[in-house]
Amino acid sequence: MSKDDVLLRVDHLVKHFPIMQGIIISKQVGAVRAVDDISFDIRRGETLGLVGESGCGKSTTGRTILQLYRPTSGHVYYNDVDLTTLKGSALRPMRAKMQMIFQDPYASLNPRMTVGEIVGEPLVVHKWGGTREINQRVDELLTQVGLNPAFANRYPHEFSGGQRQRIGVARSLALKPDLIVCDEPISALDVSIQAQVVNLLEDLQDQLGLTYLFIAHDLSMVRHISDRVAVMYLGILAELADRAELYLNPLHPYTQALLSAVPIPDPVAEEKRARIILEGDVPSPANPPSGCHFRTRCPIAQPLCAEQKPEWRELRPDHFVACHFAT
Repeated sequence: MSKDDVLLRVDHLVKHFPIMQGIIISKQVGAVRAVDDISFDIRRGETLGLVGESGCGKSTTGRTILQLYRPTSGHVYYNDVDLTTLKGSALRPMRAKMQMIFQDPYASLNPRMTVGEIVGEPLVVHKWGGTREINQRVDELLTQVGLNPAFANRYPHEFSGGQRQRIGVARSLALKPDLIVCDEPISALDVSIQAQVVNLLEDLQDQLGLTYLFIAHDLSMVRHISDRVAVMYLGILAELADRAELYLNPLHPYTQALLSAVPIPDPVAEEKRARIILEGDVPSPANPPSGCHFRTRCPIAQPLCAEQKPEWRELRPDHFVACHFAT
């Protein structure tokens, strides 16, 4: 794959949520720095895994890329079109090309709508065709995700969690997008069902040439599905590399700590390896540490880490890291 064949480019993306105080006269007294200056790209047809602890800004990143949240600053380029400059009718055609699979299949489906109405809603909104064409497309989509088209008249509460997530996948495919943001699509499912949904996503990628941003906190599943993996901590990217390179040779202390917690199905190897225990709690995104955000928990932190933000640099070919002392 050509390195220049980039579908999506995120350039210094920032998303801060204001903290307001006062009832009658409300004023901003601070900001939650959910996404704090991150840059990466996603190549056409690949899966980029985005991992990190809960609350680190992964889901906000995905929603800001799709312009569900408007960024505080920075740019998001889709096929060299800057989405951050588009609004209203200019942004609507781009939304058809970028879709999202939400985390909770129980909350993301409208309980008052039938499955056919849920899957067909994007087609209606974008005036895709008449009723007959839309119904045919809905039947095709349900078949594609492994559901019986006869279920189209049923309601979400009549399905299991895995089936509901398949409905969510079908809805995301309705407008034939190129990019799908998968926001922890398997975290609310049983382990046996997780594998089925991941296999479905991989099959659909092969059939349709889809590009995924796969957000998750399960490092073993991310390793299975992703081509490259980005590690996020408190609103920033700590490391980004090819999955094999990242798992075999992590350079950032945070990535090393995360990977040391992944279980190994080999009792001998598990007993021999050293576990890295991070001390303290994750700082508040409303008041992150100066310099390196990870320095308050980092085992190799030095005074420089408090004074200067580490540069996002390519230490090895296609292996990026934000750490003063990574070598």
